[in-house]
Amino acid sequence: MRVQLEFFGLSRLATGTKELALDLEETTTFRDIVRLLGTQYPKMLENVINPDGETLHPPNIFNVNAKKMIKPDQMDQCPDDGDRIILMSVSAGG
Repeated sequence: MRVQLEFFGLSRLATGTKELALDLEETTTFRDIVRLLGTQYPKMLENVINPDGETLHPPNIFNVNAKKMIKPDQMDQCPDDGDRIILMSVSAGG
């Protein structure tokens, strides 16, 4: 399957790119994508990916097709072919 991964904020700074096309196995999970990113872009381990190398450091989160946020307990779910995954930081304040 093929997904588009778009980077915003710290993830864009760490990768030096706006987006990336990924060809993945059908069984690839969001956690697997984090592992892949940590391997390809070690600078992400500082601010975007937790030291375990498989979870996102809050407030970073995946958004799928501008419709669904992937919560920490959903990291073992699989994206679908053609999904547009946005790696972004979600901050709240007032």
